[in-house]
Amino acid sequence: MAISYKDSGVDVERGYEAVRLMKQHVQSTYNNNVLGDIGSFGGFYQLPGDVKNPVLVAGTDGVGTKLKYAFVADRHNTIGIDAVAMCVNDIVCQGARPLFFLDYFATGRLSPETVATVVSGVAEGCRQSGAALIGGETAEMPGFYADGEYDIAGFAVGVVDRKKIINGKSIKAGDMLIGIKSSGVHSNGYSLVRKLFGEDKAVLERVDPRLGARPIDVLLTPTRIYVRSILNLIQKVKVKGIAHITGGGFIENIPRIFPSGIGCEIWERSYEVPPVFKLMQEKAGIADEQMYNTFNMGIGMVVCVSKRNVDKALAALRSTGEECCVIGKTLKGSGVKLIK
Repeated sequence: MAISYKDSGVDVERGYEAVRLMKQHVQSTYNNNVLGDIGSFGGFYQLPGDVKNPVLVAGTDGVGTKLKYAFVADRHNTIGIDAVAMCVNDIVCQGARPLFFLDYFATGRLSPETVATVVSGVAEGCRQSGAALIGGETAEMPGFYADGEYDIAGFAVGVVDRKKIINGKSIKAGDMLIGIKSSGVHSNGYSLVRKLFGEDKAVLERVDPRLGARPIDVLLTPTRIYVRSILNLIQKVKVKGIAHITGGGFIENIPRIFPSGIGCEIWERSYEVPPVFKLMQEKAGIADEQMYNTFNMGIGMVVCVSKRNVDKALAALRSTGEECCVIGKTLKGSGVKLIK
């Protein structure tokens, strides 16, 4: 008796249908630099001609266990935004403009409708960041993932003029740190989040008065994409360093932009920490230091500028719709000191 590929759990027809359904979303991200009519095994992108000494900046990331809440809620239209955000927010920290993005989607049994919905979110993230979605991979892996579950990761490439790379080398004591508001938990710390909120759909879909919302809505809010705001900012103000507040929170990520011998202090009362973080801290019973070393605490990006450029930087960020404020300053030393 013959055994086909379909008998083993892989249905190529489902794959063809998935490609057909996602095609419109992918093409919505194209620009004049995408050479869509060349090749079939790789994506082609022509380097823009407006960068004198182009340097490519690349980044890759995934969404992590936030995916579990997408499975619980059977809501898949925003998780792709997270995948894009985690990559493009990283590369814009170096002053790079995202050019293109590729995604990887893997599942046990391919649902064309689900993958197309996820890719619609990827396309939305690409449109928000100005990146073209020029390719990707959809893998059907029977027996490897639980029914109805999948994983998604991404890869972004951007470009920056060599003379305009932002690397933090000019940061010195007395510079100011501007925090840009996050949209919520973003896509980090969800292994702890899931322990604190659980995965009971009925509970997650019930309004929690402490949040003023349903937990599932708060926890699935997509990661904010800061690309357009940051690119606008660096055109108007000399920016010394930019930190994307991801896994490791303030404690790990802010010092990554400092040269040796520089640390900082963060003023906890400089802004209002969103309710979701206060509730998680209450549930976990942990100290501020652990919270600031795990979550973004309401700040998705931290920008370092000289004191004389603070007002100009705040105005530039607010002109693009960002909520921001000064949250601390740099000091001689090392690490992050939290000031209550």
